[in-house]
Amino acid sequence: MPTSSRETASRRPWRAFLASEAGAGTLLIACAVLAMAWANSPARHGYETLKKLPLAVTVGPVALAMPLADWVKHGLMSVFFLLVGLEIKRELRAGELVDPRRAALAIFAAVGGMVAPAAIYALLNAGGPGAPGWGIPMATDIAFALGVLSLLGRRVPVGLKVFLTAVAIVDDLGAVLVIALFYSGGLQAGPLLLMGIALAAALAYGTLGGGRHLLVYAVLGLVAWYGSLEGGISPSVAAVLLAFTVPMTPRAGGPHHGPSAGTERSDSPLHRLEHLLQPWVTYAILPLFALLTAGVSLDAAVPNRVTAGVGLGLLLGKPTGLLAASALAVRLGWASLPAGVNWAAMAGVGLLAGIGFTMSLFIAGLAFEGTPYLDQAKIGVLSASTLAGLSGLAVLRRATAATTAGPAGVPGR
Repeated sequence: MPTSSRETASRRPWRAFLASEAGAGTLLIACAVLAMAWANSPARHGYETLKKLPLAVTVGPVALAMPLADWVKHGLMSVFFLLVGLEIKRELRAGELVDPRRAALAIFAAVGGMVAPAAIYALLNAGGPGAPGWGIPMATDIAFALGVLSLLGRRVPVGLKVFLTAVAIVDDLGAVLVIALFYSGGLQAGPLLLMGIALAAALAYGTLGGGRHLLVYAVLGLVAWYGSLEGGISPSVAAVLLAFTVPMTPRAGGPHHGPSAGTERSDSPLHRLEHLLQPWVTYAILPLFALLTAGVSLDAAVPNRVTAGVGLGLLLGKPTGLLAASALAVRLGWASLPAGVNWAAMAGVGLLAGIGFTMSLFIAGLAFEGTPYLDQAKIGVLSASTLAGLSGLAVLRRATAATTAGPAGVPGR
């Protein structure tokens, strides 16, 4: 075999791994570990210098200057939220959330998995300086959760993976609503009007013009992003709203290989934009965010009620709320468990939902930016996410080994 052929063959397993959910999750873990090691090493000054590196962008009369960490949080992460919005719209229009019974189970589970962690956090921090962080343990990191689930391979029922994905999508929508309603402030009418005009133009272009040229969305998205940033609303909200203006109708003359909705929409602007953004978000934006966010000096971060609230919310509140709400939906007859999935497997998924990471760290930055509580919240997120992933993997390994074909029953019935 020629040398080039051997090299190509040897690279294929690595390329396949990096393209998998496990590979994406592993990359995030590696960046988080590197950030922690760097922030607690003799070179920690370099880490802080990198985060605070000043960067300025000037376009005509508009000038923006922020540290690198803020450009990543408010700028690049907006692309992540744009992708989240596209995934939410796809699932609502042609995915797992179209079927009423599947949607009911995912919605109940996600809401329960958001309310219980927030309640636990609030009980520990009500009336104290850490009270604003109640939204931190509500989030689920879909990349990490699916990455851990994929480690079990084919022994995981397809329905379980689909359920976790649907829960994470609803969870993401809930997180965006929480950010919009509770973590925005100091609103400015002028910039927000500019954001509204840009989003209205995007909606008109998608509805009347077909939304064929993605460059138009890039330009209008930048205008909406600037308006939200200057107007006091997290740019993540503008990004998700922009995603909802991108149509799922196929391009004229595009492929029509069958009557199914998924086939008809395979060449839609939404799918093209989603496929364009996916690798950049997975292998550049999220790893960079993890690198610049996960680094916490353990000397300065003393665990307190904020750490406990975040940790218990993710590790205890997530699985408890998810299981209780799912059982309620099934008992009411509004939903049923996926085929081949038992309640032990649901408990494992509930634990995996406690992997907050990206979303939790993002909300922590909004809640406690510039305060010592930020590092304490990060400690809670990182420690709880690690424990949730390991315990969820252990529970699912045992549950899937014992799973038999056919739908599981309702506990106690």
